[in-house]
Formats: sequence, C-alpha cells, structure tokens
Amino acid sequence: MPLLHSIVHRLDPTLDGERLTLTAAPVEADSAEPVMESLVSALNDTYNTKPKGWGRFAEEGERAGPLSVWLKDYLAGEQRFAELATALAERLVNTLQEQLSVSGYLVISHQRQGDTETLFMGLAHQREGIGIDESHQAVPAAQLNTRQLTLAARINLSQWQSDSPDAQYVSFLKDRGGKKLGEGMMALLGMEEGIDAPEETRTLLKAFSDYVEKEDFDDEASREKTDTLVDYANDQMSRGEPMTLDELSALVDEKQPKAFYEHIRNADYGLSPEIPPDKRTINQFRRFTGRAGGVSISFDSHLLGSSIEYDATQDRLIIKQVPKQLKEQLTKQS
Repeated sequence: MPLLHSIVHRLDPTLDGERLTLTAAPVEADSAEPVMESLVSALNDTYNTKPKGWGRFAEEGERAGPLSVWLKDYLAGEQRFAELATALAERLVNTLQEQLSVSGYLVISHQRQGDTETLFMGLAHQREGIGIDESHQAVPAAQLNTRQLTLAARINLSQWQSDSPDAQYVSFLKDRGGKKLGEGMMALLGMEEGIDAPEETRTLLKAFSDYVEKEDFDDEASREKTDTLVDYANDQMSRGEPMTLDELSALVDEKQPKAFYEHIRNADYGLSPEIPPDKRTINQFRRFTGRAGGVSISFDSHLLGSSIEYDATQDRLIIKQVPKQLKEQLTKQS
C-alpha cells in the first residue's frame, strides 16, 4: 500500500472539559518511513472490520459541505495535502465540539492500492504500556492502540472521480451506540447516506438461498457455493472493497457465470450492483444441508434457534414457519 501523503494531528479537550482543541502538525509525516506506512495500514485493517455507513457527497441542500470542493482543489494541485488535512481537522473539531470522547491522534492519509486511491481519516488513542530500554530495564512505553477507532472515514477517490451514479464512495464508522457521532461524521463529510450495508447484505443472502433452492444443488455443491460466497465477502472486507454482483455470480457458478446475476435481476430483489459486505451479517450466514431416505433439508444457519429448532434429545427438527410453497403442497394432500 504505497503511502502518498500522511499527517498526524492531536485533538484534546480543554481543561474545563467544555470544548475540543486542535494541535496541528507543523509538517507532513515522512510517508516513506516504514513505521508510518505500518500505522496507516493497521488503522485501515481495523476500519475494514467495523460496521460502516456508506454514501456519496451531497451535491446540494443543507447536507452539502466544502470537503468535495477541497478535494477537487487538492487533486488538481491547487492545494497542498497539509492544507487539506488541517482544514479537515479544523472542521472536525468545529463539528464535534460536544463529542469530547474524540480526543486522540488524528491520522489523515492519501494512499494508493493498485489502481485505487483513497483518503483515510482515523482517530487513534494512546495507551500506556511497558517496554525494555537499552540497559534491559522495564520502562513506561506509550503506544497507539490501532485496534480501537472512535471515529474514522474513508473516501474512495477513484470511484468518486469516475462519476458512477451507483458508486457509494464515502464510508464512515457507524457504531450502534454512537448515533450522534455518526450524524456528526456525516455533517463533517457533507454526505448523504445511501446503501444500508446490513440490509443489502441480508437481501443478497436471501437471493443466494433462493437461488440454491431453485437450482436444487446437492449437499456438497450447496456447501461449496456457500463457502465461496462467504470467502469472497471476507476478502472484499479485508480490502475495504464492496462485493460486485457480476464478480460474485461468476464465482458462485463457474459453469454458468451469469446465472446467479440473472436470478437476482429476474426476481427483482432491488439490489445495487455493488454491495458493501456487512461483517456481522456474513458471519451469521452458513447453510445446514442434509439428504437421506427421500428427505432433503437445507436452511440458513442464522434461522436455527428462531424459526427452526433442533431437539437433540428426540432427534427432531421443528420448523415454525413453513415455506408458503411447501405449505400449499401439504394442504392439497391433507
């Protein structure tokens, strides 16, 4: 991950605890320094695993902000990175004055991975630890906790510049317990939230389950395709990239690479071409399958304990919500 530019600012609450103050770095960090690149990489890795909100810059109205204009000036060479980063940090302090928990070190970076360039912003907290000095004595050693992020955001500059109408190129850390902080981040970024990642991921998994059932794959094929979907989603999460329906369709069924995609479109699930994978939803998704003595059963693992129960003592599987099509067939036979 080549680091093009980076800088670290400091945010602190005042002694009376009523507002935030910014201590801006006098110069950019040395982005060629391996330690700085490791810091930015570690923060990005942590960010990739967290729940996020997704969207794009608001073009007009109350939500529109100056960041998109600043970025255009920066990418056009009319503004230096340090100026952009300081202006962004100042806007963050002004926007989140009441959120005193955001004190720490604000890392802002411009990086490139393959053909994709991104602007990342993450707040890292310092924690006290213990180290060993040159005389082999234990000494206090402060370090940044790269596994904890109070706030963070990332802008996919390449997607933004492509002007794709479906691209969700702005993302921000979205914790269920931090609604005000999330709203503040949206205001800071001047964005409109678009795709609901958990809901889109759930819909995609529903479409996949329907596809597997419709095609009547055997147990082994069903498990393989489920593993393929989960592995693909996890790979995209690790890269901080969305899942694309075209690419996923080709992976799920190599013999018919367009089949899953056409199933989604024909059934009109309303899915976007690109879907940011939601880690929590993906982790809950596995399929249980079994076939013996003329009975074939297949269901998503997250249904176990809710609409489906297994009584191990009596070796019984209890289905509380019988699928409509099956119910109709059973009714006709009764």
